[in-house]
Amino acid sequence: MKTTLKADSAYIDIMFPFFIKKQAPVSRVSSLLGYDCSFNASFKDSFELWIGVKVPVTTLCPCSKAISVYGAHNQRSDIFIKVRYREFVWLEELIQLAEKHSSCEIYPILKRSDEKYVTEKAYNNPKFVEDVVREITLELNKDKRITGFYVEAENFESVHNHNAYALISRNL
Repeated sequence: MKTTLKADSAYIDIMFPFFIKKQAPVSRVSSLLGYDCSFNASFKDSFELWIGVKVPVTTLCPCSKAISVYGAHNQRSDIFIKVRYREFVWLEELIQLAEKHSSCEIYPILKRSDEKYVTEKAYNNPKFVEDVVREITLELNKDKRITGFYVEAENFESVHNHNAYALISRNL
């Protein structure tokens, strides 16, 4: 395209939903969970390819847990990971990385036994939004396939009138 149009550079941005069949943790009920994904490519002097995914998760506030006798507030969160790579990285790898570093992953269908599991797992694994991006960044820094990344997380706070947000990037 760059050559045909005699352009200095070329860029394409493709966004699409990606669905993964997930089983609820206790009842094993299966359903599809959607993730917003992207492929971005650019070519000027060299070629760059990025993939990205937005992963919905649950986080539980460590401060709330520490000060409350009866529980802690949790919230839905979005983790966005975008990586530039020299060797292929699967979207599923990025999704698993985000879910691993949240308080608990999200499932499309939950029965009561599943809700108990999800609530207790999150309670035993509290995370600030800063913890989430820091832990993901530490793993991405170790991956030799990745040459640059952008990691952001936003908590849609349940007890505050604001959201919590964190971002770390490298070699953009």
